[in-house]
Amino acid sequence: MQHLLLLFFATFSAAAMATVPPGLLNMNAAKVSVEKGKLNGVIFSLGVSTMILIQAYIAVMISKFLYRNPEVIEWLLKVALGVFAFFATYFFIAARRTVEKTPKKIRISKRNSYLKGFLLAAVNLLTIPYYSGLNAMWNASGWIKFELTDILTFVLAAGLGTFSVLYLYVFYFNKLEKRTDGFSKNSNYILSVLMVVLFAITIFRIFYK
Repeated sequence: MQHLLLLFFATFSAAAMATVPPGLLNMNAAKVSVEKGKLNGVIFSLGVSTMILIQAYIAVMISKFLYRNPEVIEWLLKVALGVFAFFATYFFIAARRTVEKTPKKIRISKRNSYLKGFLLAAVNLLTIPYYSGLNAMWNASGWIKFELTDILTFVLAAGLGTFSVLYLYVFYFNKLEKRTDGFSKNSNYILSVLMVVLFAITIFRIFYK
């Protein structure tokens, strides 16, 4: 039970940090809240979080496949080096540059807010490799096993972590707007460091057999 609590807290925190920097999803959640009402903003956020649950589960299945097929792991680990290096650079550059605060324009009606959130989250191609990397890191740390309770804890924490930040954007965007730059820079720096750690762990796994 203790490792499940640790797994939930670590995954929840990582999901929340990944959602804090202003982007298509959280800025549209704020926009829906302003234009269509807070309830509609929550519905939009639920749509996003539902897709995150699915993507996190797919990420776990990818990691599970890799661990059970050692003949392809070494090659894929080398590919992962490039992926982690890219994300580390991406988040570092994102932290250094000025954040665009204006929500992107998107028409959202009351009856399709959930679907819009669901589909917008689906086109975010960074989510699955991000959670695959997290899963690999937690596995190397001994925090997660490929058992049903561990998988459900990981997936649920990813969804709730995302929803909690979107909820803040929906209800408190006006108060948080002045602090957006600071939140974005700090969280992006943390994510960049996380990717560097994953990079180092991957190198260790390649050369230490």
